[in-house]
Amino acid sequence: MSQSEHIGIEQLDGPAAALAEGAFRLVYAEAFAGPPYAETEADVSAAFRRFRTWTRKSTFRGVLAVTDDGEPVGMAYGYALGPQAGWWDQLTERVPEDMRREDGRRTFGLMEMAVRAAWRRQGVARRLHEALLTAVDAERVLLNVHPDSREAVAAYRSWGYRKVGDAHPWPGAPLYDVMLRSASESGPVGRVWPAEPAGQRVGETGLDVKEQG
Repeated sequence: MSQSEHIGIEQLDGPAAALAEGAFRLVYAEAFAGPPYAETEADVSAAFRRFRTWTRKSTFRGVLAVTDDGEPVGMAYGYALGPQAGWWDQLTERVPEDMRREDGRRTFGLMEMAVRAAWRRQGVARRLHEALLTAVDAERVLLNVHPDSREAVAAYRSWGYRKVGDAHPWPGAPLYDVMLRSASESGPVGRVWPAEPAGQRVGETGLDVKEQG
């Protein structure tokens, strides 16, 4: 029996996620301490000031992967983008108006996803992603991912995401890939996606998403 068979996935709304901040923070701090992120304790503290703000949104959704004895091993969270969301403004090249239109329900922004090193390559990331999307009422999902995180990029492509641009998600940030997919497994997100060959299929990896704002 594999380790992953002893891992459960918990779905949390904003208030529940706020109460579980310590678990989210533990996973985040460990997963993003290494390259290409090398986040410091100050970076982690800043991330969780944002996290507390986001958990107050009615559309916030989070998931935690935990062992039978309650140890957190992975997490993911995000919220629906409002009409004034600045995400599309961070792209280096403007996308069509139909793609960037937001109404507070159309797009779920996947802000962070990570799995701790000891539990990677066991399908935990895929389970987190699937569990999060089942709790999301949106047409599509948007994320930023560091292009040097090759396994993450390949996994997202295998799950139906396609790159729609490049962005600096916050001042001084390196260039990130901006990726988009339908919130449903098979539904289209529209003809405005550029064509791009799918990457190799990677469904059992630790993932990371970085969106600061």
